[in-house]
Amino acid sequence: MHNLVLKPFEGKKALILGVANERSLAWSIAQHLYQGGARLAFTYQGEALERRVRPLAESVQADIIYPCNVSEDSHLDSLFAEIKNQWGGMDILIHSVAFANKEDLEGRFVHTSREGFRIAMDISAFSLIATARRAEPLMEGREGSIITLSYYGAQKVVPNYNIMGVAKAALEASVRYLAYDLGPKKIRVNAISAGPVKTLAAAGIKNFKSMLAASEEKTPLHENISADDVGSLSAFLCSSYAKHITGSTLYVDSGAHIMGV
Repeated sequence: MHNLVLKPFEGKKALILGVANERSLAWSIAQHLYQGGARLAFTYQGEALERRVRPLAESVQADIIYPCNVSEDSHLDSLFAEIKNQWGGMDILIHSVAFANKEDLEGRFVHTSREGFRIAMDISAFSLIATARRAEPLMEGREGSIITLSYYGAQKVVPNYNIMGVAKAALEASVRYLAYDLGPKKIRVNAISAGPVKTLAAAGIKNFKSMLAASEEKTPLHENISADDVGSLSAFLCSSYAKHITGSTLYVDSGAHIMGV
């Protein structure tokens, strides 16, 4: 029993999508799962990201380090075939993938381009559906857990978040529909809406430093969160303690989401 407390993910297999560097929220999640005994698989896109991801993955003894562009079905098919071949099945999917063209994150939302809208929705929202579809048969009978990462810009207007806010709204709605679809197979699907954290993705948001300062000043706890907070909540959601939590968006933002103007 003592070992179960120390290693709640012993024997579990987790696929981590979206690690960019050591500051990534997905990396913090991966560390928490690894410390809990999970075996890990990582993806990367392109040589530049491979140089960052591979050393991190090797430091947690990853079984699989695989190239994947989530906007390409052939890449996803190959990735999940590799997981089936090496693991036979999987228990946890961490989806930390989002992208929008820089020009669509600046200026007025009304000027969002048709192609920019398509790209943001495809990579940031549809990729969750595409990966969940492929994970489903590998999670059957294993009480699987799927977690994706969102932000409060999905619910309220955050200047300069623009199309990404709309994509995150679609992502959160997808969580609910996937939870309904996969629930009969005891696969849970949840989103974590995190407060602003200094990551590579955040660097693409205009005036991000101002967002950090405002968050620290105006939240009930008067402090910003860390990537470790996201990792801790993810570990809880992946554990048996959260076995009846699904279709939810849980906030870890020092209370920012309860505030009005």
